[in-house]
Amino acid sequence: METSQHNREGGLPMTREELKAAAVSMLDRAYCPYSHFPVGAALECSDGTVYTGCNIENAAFSPTLCAERTAVAKAVSEGHTDFVRIAVAGRSDDFCVPCAVCRQVLREFAPEIEVICLNSRGEELALPLSALLPHSFGPEFLSHDPA
Repeated sequence: METSQHNREGGLPMTREELKAAAVSMLDRAYCPYSHFPVGAALECSDGTVYTGCNIENAAFSPTLCAERTAVAKAVSEGHTDFVRIAVAGRSDDFCVPCAVCRQVLREFAPEIEVICLNSRGEELALPLSALLPHSFGPEFLSHDPA
């Protein structure tokens, strides 16, 4: 998986196991010299295109990018905003769930996206984003009236 965008031959969507493997493959690309907590993500768009990401830390901390937001930024910058599922992998015993900021970024585009959280044993916890971010705020709450 050497590129930011992945499609299976014939344009078929990735299987669940392939999506999870794509997220796990990004763990080795994570830049996490401060937390030592690598995270990988694989974000699937409605057309089957998959964008991967890893966390990219920064000494100033606030500019740090999570794996999920890296994948979203890559997808959006390539014109994709219709997301159906995301796999998030970590190397801990517990499930690697998106942070609150990542949940809000995902909510912007896909309020019901399936979030597949993996642990170091490859076990999964799959939930709709609405279960991870109940009573969320989205673009529909903003007035689009220029008055």
